[in-house]
Amino acid sequence: MANSSADPSTTNSPDSSSANSPAGSVPTDSSSAGGSGTHSPATPSAGVPSSGSDAVADAAARVFGDRLPAARRYVELLAEHGVERGLIGPREVDRLWSRHVLNSAVVGELMPTNCRVVDVGSGAGLPGIPLQLARPDLRLTLLEPMARRVAWLEEVVSELGLSTTVVRGRAEELTVRRRLRDFDVVTARAVAPLAKLAGWGLPLLRPGGMLLALKGASAAEEMARDAVAVAAVGGSRQELVSCGEGFVTEPTTVILVERGNAAQGRDTRRNSRKDR
Repeated sequence: MANSSADPSTTNSPDSSSANSPAGSVPTDSSSAGGSGTHSPATPSAGVPSSGSDAVADAAARVFGDRLPAARRYVELLAEHGVERGLIGPREVDRLWSRHVLNSAVVGELMPTNCRVVDVGSGAGLPGIPLQLARPDLRLTLLEPMARRVAWLEEVVSELGLSTTVVRGRAEELTVRRRLRDFDVVTARAVAPLAKLAGWGLPLLRPGGMLLALKGASAAEEMARDAVAVAAVGGSRQELVSCGEGFVTEPTTVILVERGNAAQGRDTRRNSRKDR
């Protein structure tokens, strides 16, 4: 059953690095995410990876193991309800496995056992829910400011029987930082440019903790551009890594930022309008 918490002062989603992509959700424009889908159009069996290719089915079995049925159900829920609830674009339904679910789950290879993880701007539950399914040892919190997306996350967590905690709020708010702190890992996908994301995410980490920002083809340029700004808010080490080699056709690109002994950030949304 999902553990949830609502903070009435938290409102709009953080600025996204893609104007058409809500934080953590699947891009509406098929050109706005990395990878190439080869799946057939969505059908009532959209939760079955073999409907696209044997390679995807094999990867899903290896990544999720005995939790594959739960992963299939998650994909079915996204395929059936994600478009109408504003979580995914219609062109993404037929490539949820290859482009979104597997690419999120493989990031777990960077995480130590039993670590505390907070997924910032979780949206549709990416990468958080696939990570929890692939790595049930993770102590995961999904952080999302929009009420309708929080409701979706709570429903999914409950249906899949996950121990995941769902919290309504923003990483950049002081009320959230006082409550959510000393995590081992912060994850984020399609949330914000790296400099802004580091200012929000690093204060949630313990010293030595990792911010894992899932990025696209321009990750190297973004890391170089924002290196000074990231260091200024407490990023002691920055590294570009690939996850999922041998599992997914196109490995997931991640910018890893380690928190130093001090991380600085500001509460920039104290007086936000209320989310719908």
